[in-house]
Amino acid sequence: MKAVVLCGGKGTRLRPYTEEVPKPMLPLGQKPILQYVIENGKRAGITDFYLTVGYLKEQIMDYFKDGKQFGVNIHYVVEQEPQNTAGSILPLKEELREPFFVLMGDHLTNINLKDMYAFHTSNHAFATLALKEQKKKLEYGVVELNDGKEILGFKEKPVVSHYINTAIYLFQPQVFQYIQPKEDFGKDVLPRMLKHRERVLGYVFKEFWMDVGRVTDYEKLHDFITIVELVSSFG
Repeated sequence: MKAVVLCGGKGTRLRPYTEEVPKPMLPLGQKPILQYVIENGKRAGITDFYLTVGYLKEQIMDYFKDGKQFGVNIHYVVEQEPQNTAGSILPLKEELREPFFVLMGDHLTNINLKDMYAFHTSNHAFATLALKEQKKKLEYGVVELNDGKEILGFKEKPVVSHYINTAIYLFQPQVFQYIQPKEDFGKDVLPRMLKHRERVLGYVFKEFWMDVGRVTDYEKLHDFITIVELVSSFG
């Protein structure tokens, strides 16, 4: 199996940490975020990773090189300017001739990608999105109205449930026919697929997932993993 990992962003929300280090290379414990991404993919049987790099790309390329020391093959797609999530994979159109994953280089998860691949193929999907259920308790009671004026009922601080797009994708190679330069998957490509009635499925998973997108989240996660590693070192 093959995967494209998007690593070209500037990570502006994580400044000042990302002023000198690209976001995928920020350490969580003793390893950069991107290494967790690659190791989780490897466990699922992904052998070839294509990293789209731009901002401070040398740090990523110097660390991972060709991937041999991590037991995988790593290739690089260098962006001279930002291409957005979908546009960044266009140079790989001739390389990806089988179903392939698109992963984020700055998300931490232990999702079972092998199970997601089996779901995708057994359901004959054109595209599969990994979805995570999130629940949020509303702060106030909710009133149900009929015609905007007649009250039908009350719900006291209900829990609202929804599914978020974790930006973990599995595509058939024909996806490239829907991608234009500098486009985004969520804003441009996926809506275009739906408009053309392609079979786009959602794979709901329960494993851990986190977009390491805010300074407070990053600091807490880094400290937690560091403590876990320290405790593990004592056996």
